[in-house]
Amino acid sequence: MFSSLSDNLQETFKKLRGHGKLTEKNISDALREVRLALLEADVEFSVAKEFIANVKEQAMGEKVLKSIKPGQQIVKIFNDELAELLGGDAAPLDLNPPARILMVGLNGAGKTTTSAKLALHLRKEGRRPLLVACDLYRPAAVDQLVTLGKQIDIPVFQPEAGEKSVLKVAKQALKWAEDQNGTVIIFDTAGRQEVDDALIKELKEVRDFLDPKETLLVADSATGQQAVSVAQTFDEQIGVSGLVLTKLDGDARGGAALSMRTITQKPIKFVGVGEKMSDFEAFVPDRLAGRILGMGDVVGLVEAAAEAIDEQEALRMAERMKKNSFDFDDFLSQIRMMNRMGGMQSIMGMIPGMSDKLQGVDMDEKRMKHIEAIILSMTPKERNRPEIIKASRRKRIAAGSGTSVTQVNGLLKQFGQMRKMMRSKGKMSKMMKQFGGGGLPF
Repeated sequence: MFSSLSDNLQETFKKLRGHGKLTEKNISDALREVRLALLEADVEFSVAKEFIANVKEQAMGEKVLKSIKPGQQIVKIFNDELAELLGGDAAPLDLNPPARILMVGLNGAGKTTTSAKLALHLRKEGRRPLLVACDLYRPAAVDQLVTLGKQIDIPVFQPEAGEKSVLKVAKQALKWAEDQNGTVIIFDTAGRQEVDDALIKELKEVRDFLDPKETLLVADSATGQQAVSVAQTFDEQIGVSGLVLTKLDGDARGGAALSMRTITQKPIKFVGVGEKMSDFEAFVPDRLAGRILGMGDVVGLVEAAAEAIDEQEALRMAERMKKNSFDFDDFLSQIRMMNRMGGMQSIMGMIPGMSDKLQGVDMDEKRMKHIEAIILSMTPKERNRPEIIKASRRKRIAAGSGTSVTQVNGLLKQFGQMRKMMRSKGKMSKMMKQFGGGGLPF
């Protein structure tokens, strides 16, 4: 996410740090580059203009120009202003009883999936969420929510077939919820291709009846400026309490996220960062600002690790690494653990300074899937003792994994190198680059 903007900003900061002394001219030149980077990232013009003005006012101060490390001071100013632009402090949900959340948005933004992801997120926090299917127009929308509910084991209220009144469904759902022992109810509503009178009328009726604590607008971040105008319209017509941005992982620009908060003055509360049900995060502005500027997100990394890593398994693997008995089964476990943490690209982005070092390295997750396929095509004995994998075995493994013998050879060679590298901590960065794809012939 934000990869294009992040790369451009980090390149500008690198130039600034290269100056022994900062002047008004080289600061102005850098800010011009930043403004272009923001506009290229699809940030709304007035938002970019105001952001640059705020940074410039502070960057031209004597404290920066006369400091020993002015480049670092500039980055700190950018970080603070970017966090402020994204919303300052995180805004938690209001879940005081009766905790009702109304999910609204256009068709295709991902409301139904997001409703289920939010329910799963709240359950992890110790809540008892319930889901209500209120989309009576999109074919199979109700079935989709019911299926997702079964997948994550959360109760779903399913209206009768052929029901047309959303208000009636909402009333029935509240009665149903009384027997479900839930603490928060999430209502998944219908969308349209665009904001029209019929949609607004229906949503207003449901909102007035439910009086929800939260009305969350689900917006597709990849639609850029259109998402910003949609958010503005929904807020003016219905009144939203917060935003949920979907498909943030697939949007290299990310300008919508930077613009929507400023234009609507409504907090971004959650972001969807992948297709899996667990790929859903509470939005924390200062942490995201740090990731955009290449400063990492250590708190996010620790949280992801705590959720994904089994402590006993980690201790067992550390012991095997110490004894140099690390094999392909261990490596497969590590790949799956990284996937649970969001993939290698996500992990690297959360490590301070790492994104700068890995610029230009191909971190395509498909390559990791190729590696996993090769390992799964090995016999248990081959995984434990890779040295026995000679020519005939390599041909069989390549055929079984849908890869080439060259790819199998490349993995075996680099796995051998990795075992050696584990003896030296200083070589771990090089290993990450290789297994990220820079050295694999895939």
